[in-house]
Amino acid sequence: QVQLVESGGGLVQPGGSLRLSCAASGSIFSPNIMGWYRQAPGKERELVAAITYGGTTNYADSVKGRFTISRDNAKNALYLQMNSLKPEDTAVYYCNLLLPGIGRDYWGQGTQVTVSS
Repeated sequence: QVQLVESGGGLVQPGGSLRLSCAASGSIFSPNIMGWYRQAPGKERELVAAITYGGTTNYADSVKGRFTISRDNAKNALYLQMNSLKPEDTAVYYCNLLLPGIGRDYWGQGTQVTVSS
């Protein structure tokens, strides 16, 4: 079984920064892809950024140049550095682990990010 636990969310003013963390534990195989998704009220969950085990990254257009995804494979940890935050970044952010070898993915419980003055 795999568990993902996010942390680092909170309330921040527009233009501010936050760093999200995700700690993964359990049977984590490689190759794998880890990612951050978000879901705002009344909207569908969307991909924010993803990173492969080897470090290849992919970002949603709306966060390019502002957010940076990274991972520490030795610690089974995933991070999301969010800079120049905007009110439209307000959402619950979820950590995701995809294991393509066995066709399964896992989700964390989510962490709230609120950007407001």
